[in-house]
Amino acid sequence: MNAIIYCRVSTKKETQESSLARQKEELQKFAAQSGFSIYKMIEEKHSGYDIDRDGILEVMDLLKEGAAEVLLIQDETRLGRGNAKIALLHAIQKYGGTIYTVNQNGELQLSEADSMVLEIVSIVEEFQRKLHNLKIKRGMEKAVREGFKPERNLRDQHYGGRERKSVPIEEIVNLRNRGLTFHEIAATLKGFGYEASKATVHRRYKEHVDEQQQKL
Repeated sequence: MNAIIYCRVSTKKETQESSLARQKEELQKFAAQSGFSIYKMIEEKHSGYDIDRDGILEVMDLLKEGAAEVLLIQDETRLGRGNAKIALLHAIQKYGGTIYTVNQNGELQLSEADSMVLEIVSIVEEFQRKLHNLKIKRGMEKAVREGFKPERNLRDQHYGGRERKSVPIEEIVNLRNRGLTFHEIAATLKGFGYEASKATVHRRYKEHVDEQQQKL
């Protein structure tokens, strides 16, 4: 299996260089002993409490893309600390990655507390996804009840790619006039293949109103 080696120290002080070098050496030996192929080795000097790290974000991208299946770290604190660690553990689980540590000489074994938090996060995320889908469904149903005819009103339905992403201002105005909120409009359009956030819908509608007022 392909593995990513990730090394981190918290500061850029020269005294941390030896720690970084030791991590790399230990992890390379660990990879060889475990039979992993090193796909990439990433190192950085950054606080573990911060999730905005170029190195760890690259790790997430590689795992998400399937370039590697395993992440090798010295111990779980090298991945992150506090909430940042939990967020990264959750993301790695979602991407199907497995974490191995030198400290535990094998697959990372989470504490009971961390396991419980991750389980709660997964449950909440699943309910958020269901709520989001329900909002889209309710928005579409409300629009149809109000007389909205997607097969007639939304143009170019048979086209894919970029053309479907353009937001039809005439339909935003139409749905707004039928009493839908900007959030419901965004959800309704998304259900029919148009990518538009609540903010985008509101901005397009306001621009349209301003243009109409200028014509008067």
